[in-house]
Amino acid sequence: MNPLRKLASQTVIYGLSSIIGRFLNYLLVPLYTYTFPAREYGVVSEFYAYAGFFAIFLIFGLETGYFRFSNRKDLKSDTVYSTALGFLILANLAFVSGIVVFREPLAALLRYPEHPEYLVWFGAILALDSIAALPFAKLRSENRAWRFAGIKLIEIALAIGLNLFFLVYCKKAGELWPNSFAARLYDPAVGIGYIFLANLAASAFKLLLLLPQFKSLRHGLDSRLLKSLLAYSLPMVIIGFAGMVNEMLDRAILKFLLPYDLATNMRMLGIYGACYKLSILMSLFIQAFRYAGEPFFFAYAGRADAKRAYALVMKYFVIFCVFIFLLVTLYIDLFKYFVGAEYREGLDVVPILLMANLFLGIYVNLSIWYKLTDRTLMGAWVSLIGAVLTIGLNIWWIPIMGYQGSAWATLACYAAMTIISYALGQYYYPVRYPIGKIAAYLLLGLLLYGGHKHLVESCGWTPWAIGSAFLALYLLIVALADVRPLLGKRQPARKHAPDETRPTGTQ
Repeated sequence: MNPLRKLASQTVIYGLSSIIGRFLNYLLVPLYTYTFPAREYGVVSEFYAYAGFFAIFLIFGLETGYFRFSNRKDLKSDTVYSTALGFLILANLAFVSGIVVFREPLAALLRYPEHPEYLVWFGAILALDSIAALPFAKLRSENRAWRFAGIKLIEIALAIGLNLFFLVYCKKAGELWPNSFAARLYDPAVGIGYIFLANLAASAFKLLLLLPQFKSLRHGLDSRLLKSLLAYSLPMVIIGFAGMVNEMLDRAILKFLLPYDLATNMRMLGIYGACYKLSILMSLFIQAFRYAGEPFFFAYAGRADAKRAYALVMKYFVIFCVFIFLLVTLYIDLFKYFVGAEYREGLDVVPILLMANLFLGIYVNLSIWYKLTDRTLMGAWVSLIGAVLTIGLNIWWIPIMGYQGSAWATLACYAAMTIISYALGQYYYPVRYPIGKIAAYLLLGLLLYGGHKHLVESCGWTPWAIGSAFLALYLLIVALADVRPLLGKRQPARKHAPDETRPTGTQ
């Protein structure tokens, strides 16, 4: 199979688990926002913000390290995997033990002294998910995308089912049949804790499904190899941690920086967290692409046409991301019903966050320069610059603009990181990306969004009608400019297929 076609097909398969599966999970947002007031949902947003930081730390960058070292001819892939997985298990067991011991002072520090159990449940979720990261990486390296997707979908389905069971069925049973078994399972005092319990059960079951991937542990833990692995991988922790600052810090610090009382700040956090979910389609596509793209970039690096392939991947990636941006913003009057009425006052942040995530996706593509040249420490510095920018802009803008300041800070950070990474990449690993065409598509997306907003708000045009027309116009331009020429080149390529078998040095 053509490598680019294989990358696209695997992105689609991974998308079954991340895009389709998590979109189903995304449907829980109406349940949460119609069940809990904004101040309580703010607690969920805050905890998941903290979880993002710890998830990066608890994987130690070993996913990328495993991909890099397992492709080295002087090392056995099973030994690399066993060493990385064994270390992850030990480290995460130590983490959970620490949470259990210090749960009460930690809960008091976070201003939840009445619910120290939240920390224990969340610590267990983080540990289970971190340990599962290596088995999933192994499935990705073996191109077992369908098994990967199947396990992810089962986990998501179980989490959704348990959320509905606790928050709908058991709660209703408590009102209608107070002596029933289901009614006894529901305690109103637990409240949002049922969201955490559902995720904990789903994470535990996922790990059970991954048990066949733990057989490689019999190869043991090579301490010398572990040192080399960590030397390569730990800068990825800095990169990931800084990236998580850019992605999650706003929801972690909003309640401390908003200029209102605690109850109002938590309400604002809940609104922002719910509206952030409306940018999830972009995030999920980027995640699915990352799952397929990272193994592809490493495996394809030695080919003569690798850089050309990377440039093509970037162009079509941006084309699809702009499509997602337009799909959500042009039909925002439909998407807004995924959150309760109380939360819709924050819809203005959605286009900003979508564009921010689009730049994040471009940065993910650009990151191949430091991964393929083993300059992960330089990549860490780029992420740290972004993190410093995020922290500074949030501290500056949140007291002035509220949660909109957080959205603009996210966009500014990812745009700056993209520019810096592109400049460094052109020096250390130059790829001739079609910058002009990429910029044109970004500008086209913004113009169509701005035109739609003006025609709807100022001229009173029907939102879905003009939105459909503008989306069709975008697809027509893409078809004429980049799909038709691509199809036109396919036939001549087949005529010269035998030449593709020539050794690289003769081309």
